[in-house]
Amino acid sequence: MAIVTGSTITYGVGSAGGNREDLEDVIWALDPFENYCLQNFDRVDASATYHEWELDTLVAAGTNRQIEGDAESYTSITSPTRAGNYCQIVSKQFLVSGTQEVVAKAGRKSEVMRQLKKQMRELKNDMEYALVVNQASSAGGSATARSMGSMESWIPSTDNSGNGVRATTSASASTAAFAAGVVAAPTDGTTTGALTEAKFKEALNLAWTDGGDASVILVNTTQRAAISGLSGIATKTTQIPNNKVRAVIQASADFYVSDVGIHQIVLHRHVRASVVLCIDPSMWAVAFLRSPFSEEMAKTSDGHKRAMRAELTLVCRNHNANAKVAACA
Repeated sequence: MAIVTGSTITYGVGSAGGNREDLEDVIWALDPFENYCLQNFDRVDASATYHEWELDTLVAAGTNRQIEGDAESYTSITSPTRAGNYCQIVSKQFLVSGTQEVVAKAGRKSEVMRQLKKQMRELKNDMEYALVVNQASSAGGSATARSMGSMESWIPSTDNSGNGVRATTSASASTAAFAAGVVAAPTDGTTTGALTEAKFKEALNLAWTDGGDASVILVNTTQRAAISGLSGIATKTTQIPNNKVRAVIQASADFYVSDVGIHQIVLHRHVRASVVLCIDPSMWAVAFLRSPFSEEMAKTSDGHKRAMRAELTLVCRNHNANAKVAACA
């Protein structure tokens, strides 16, 4: 068929001729948001830029038999040791022009309110990232920002009297212990190996032997798949919501039962793909010098300026309650 001469069609009119655009009144945004540590760790207050706490441990159990009427002998008391971490400032800022705030917009009425909500979530995401990665602690200076020591940096490797094991004996990955008021970033080395059940169990056993309960395993997708594929898992189990179909293909496990306990496998986007973190959540906390807040900044132009900030640090109450497997392929 042919178009009748003189027909007006959309191709010849378009938006310039007055045809309205078809734009949904919603914004579809990806939201790769992580907040396990912020949501599950204890929250405490900090009162200085360097937040400190004390560590102690019980003397190993041994034979304890005393004779009747014995004159007691006394041993010297061992004082607790101190550890600390620097408070890190995290912030987000934006500026929306006065005109942009009042024009008609798709998906939102106020650009200021949309950015406040969006960037506050981004701020929390940055906070979570700082808590779990391999960052060293630093006092900073007049031209350098302070940084908190992250979770991975707080768990020393076995060559430094810690519970950090390597996926392969040929790996040179190493993490120094807390010393001189700071923790250093882990040294990765150049050799990696596949995560094995033997190494995984070794890490869990080390934490348990020292008195910890590494009930949570934080991993990225790479090592989550490796754990799900461990030969020791004869039957995989997972939590399925009641409203979901029960006929599922079972390819992953949410819990791992070892000789020392039950461990929940938690998928975390910010944990490095080469590391498995075996943590005792009760032995961590987040200390806030300044809780997350937003403020309107001084007006210097025709616009709305906002800043969102927080100042916080990670508290590792006792690193020996935790473990990790590093240098995983």
